[in-house]
Amino acid sequence: MHESADEKSIRARLYPPVEPFDRRMIDAGEGHTLYVEQSGNAKGVPVVVLHGGPGGGCSPAMRRFFNPHHYRIILFDQRGCGRSKPFASVENNTTWDLVRDIETIRKELEIESWHVFGGSWGATLSLIYAIEHPETVKSLTLRGVFLGRQSELDWFYGGGAGAFWPDVWQRFLEPIPEAEQGDLIAAYHKRLFGNDAREALTCAQAWTAWENTLASIHSEGAFYVPNNAFCRAFARLENHYFHKKLFLEGDNFILENAAKIAHIPTKIVQGRYDMICPPVSAHALATALTKAELQIVGLSGHALSEPRISAALAEIMDDIAQQS
Repeated sequence: MHESADEKSIRARLYPPVEPFDRRMIDAGEGHTLYVEQSGNAKGVPVVVLHGGPGGGCSPAMRRFFNPHHYRIILFDQRGCGRSKPFASVENNTTWDLVRDIETIRKELEIESWHVFGGSWGATLSLIYAIEHPETVKSLTLRGVFLGRQSELDWFYGGGAGAFWPDVWQRFLEPIPEAEQGDLIAAYHKRLFGNDAREALTCAQAWTAWENTLASIHSEGAFYVPNNAFCRAFARLENHYFHKKLFLEGDNFILENAAKIAHIPTKIVQGRYDMICPPVSAHALATALTKAELQIVGLSGHALSEPRISAALAEIMDDIAQQS
C-alpha cells in the first residue's frame, strides 16, 4: 500500500540512514557470539536498541530514530538471530542469557550507563534488563508493550486476535491437526523442533506470517512470508521463549517488580489498534510506573514502521537529546 502525503510527511521526521563506524562480533560465552554495531557520534550519548521477536534481529532502519550527531547508537542481534552465531540456536538461549549479554556489550564498549530503546519483545527485554540493572539505565523508551503474561499469549495464540482476522487465523491453524489446536504454542513447538524438516519449515512460515500479517494497520490480510532463513530463526526462537513462559519467575514478573524501575524516566508509545500487543498491557505498565508517560497513537497498529509511531518515537529521542 502506498503512503499518503500525510504519512510521508510524518515519516520525514526520521533521520537519514547512517552507516556504522564500528561492527564487531562479541563472545558471549556458552558457544554464542553476538553481532554488535555502533553508528552516529562515537563520543555521543549512548543508546542501546533492543529488537523484537524474540528472533527478529536488528535492521538499518532502527538507526533512524536518533540524531546521529548527538547519539552513539548501539544495535545488536540477540542470540540465535540475524548475524549472531550459531544461527537459530535455542541452546543456552533464555531471557536471563540475553540480560547478561546486554551487560557484556555495555562493559565491552566501556559504557557506564545508557538510554534503552525497545519495542514489542524488545520492550519486554528492556524492562527486565532495567529491573536487573537499574543503575545502568538513563531512560526507557518503549513501543508496543508486551509484559510476557499468559493472557497476552492467549490473546494472540488462543483466538483473540483471530476473532478479528478469521481468514488469516484459519491459515495459521492449517498446519496443526484439530485435536491439537487447543494449545497452539505446544503444537507448533512439537513440529518446529521435530525431525521432519519440511513440516518444520511449513510451520515456521505459518508462525512468522501470522504475526507479520497483523503487524501493520494497513494490512489487507495477505499472508506475508519472509525468506526461509528468517522464518526458521524467528519461529524457533519465539516459540522456544513462549513455550517456556519467557523463563520468568511468575506470570506477572514485570509489574510485580515495577517499583525497582519507578525512578527511571519512561516513555511508552502504543498503537491504538495493535493486534499483537493490545494497549491494555501498555496501560497496565503506565499505571504501575506512576511517572511513566503513555502516548496511545491513533490509526496505528504494532509495527515500528507505522508512520505515527515512528514520528512519536523520534520526537521522544529528540526531546531526550535536548535535555542531555
